Amino acid sequence: ATTIKHYAATVLNNNSNITQLYSTILKHIFTTIPKHGSTTKLNHDYALFSNRKFSVLSTPLHAKANSPLQYPIHGYIVLPLTPTLIPGLNENKLMIESSSLEVVNQFLSEIVYTSIIYHIKTADQGTWSKVIMMRNNNHDVFTTFLFVRASDIDSLVTITTKTFLRYPKLKIMVESVRTFYPKIHIVIADDNIRTETIPGRNIEQFYMPPAKGWFAGRNLAVSQVNTKYFMWVDDDYLFTEKTKIEKFVEVLEANPELDMVRMFVGGSVGGNRWDFTFLYNEGDDEEGGCMYLKFHTQFHPLPGYPNCSLVNGVVNFFLARTDAVRSIGFDPVIKRVGHPGEQLFMDGLGYLMVATCDDPENMHINHQPHAENGVSYNKFRHPANKYMDYRYPIYYFKNHMKCIRL
Repeated sequence: ATTIKHYAATVLNNNSNITQLYSTILKHIFTTIPKHGSTTKLNHDYALFSNRKFSVLSTPLHAKANSPLQYPIHGYIVLPLTPTLIPGLNENKLMIESSSLEVVNQFLSEIVYTSIIYHIKTADQGTWSKVIMMRNNNHDVFTTFLFVRASDIDSLVTITTKTFLRYPKLKIMVESVRTFYPKIHIVIADDNIRTETIPGRNIEQFYMPPAKGWFAGRNLAVSQVNTKYFMWVDDDYLFTEKTKIEKFVEVLEANPELDMVRMFVGGSVGGNRWDFTFLYNEGDDEEGGCMYLKFHTQFHPLPGYPNCSLVNGVVNFFLARTDAVRSIGFDPVIKRVGHPGEQLFMDGLGYLMVATCDDPENMHINHQPHAENGVSYNKFRHPANKYMDYRYPIYYFKNHMKCIRL
């Protein structure tokens, strides 16, 4: 029992050390925070959030020792693939024999549970010999949210994009879409300073206040989607004969719990996948947790699709379930820098199931040949370093983070 407990503590402590190593300690940045209030106010806001977020169904329940054994019944939330101390659970089968109930309960309190499959929408059930367990859940009736049933790709998918100071590239991208999907619907969020109209059938162009921002545009575009899925593309991408939207749909239809899938991007910037996972340590209620974003890492292959792997997040070219992404949304505070776009996936951690695929013959898109974007565009795209710190208040105040490493 001592060995098990020591191992778990070591793993959990190592995770904490890893996430804090070379990380930005956010509270050191905000020595004076009159705009956002004191840390006491921050802790108060977090407590209110917890009251809204977690119900009585989230409370761990135990059968107390006078049963005579003490073991968990319901309510433990664990991180996927992470060793977690849970009194009384075991991975497969465990037999304990002792003449002392105290010894048995001590063993049960020090067992470590580790899931071997990455999943965020599931639960494991343990059974106990000669013990009857009962759980009642009280909740309102859930309403059903379904899109109109469709079979052709034009009725299943909408192409969405955001454009700013790159009309020539946008026109090339739209033309490339039309080469392979002449009828598919295209939604454009446009916050250009001087606007132009993109002509064509089944194109909706929504004009925003000038330079309103990257994620505000994403929210606008996705809000206008009427199909089950939307495909997000940058305005400088190029569809080819290897950009087969049908393959994306196949992956999502075969995996109902999957919310988003992304594939290889090639072209002038070189091939990249830009997928990542999060290493997260929850920390405590007072200071919050620590997070480390790890690029080019995956959990394990997607069942039935060996070229696809589960991840925490991807960047800028993906097919997604419209309702799933709408339920999270894009934080409009993020105006200029869309790479790596981690904020959507931080907000969606524990809610969005994401996969990345390496299928260059079917799930591939190109960047357009490299060309200068112009002085005006670069001024917005590459702001001064001071502006890059705009994310820190989001992590610290909104996400209740103690430290972050990107």
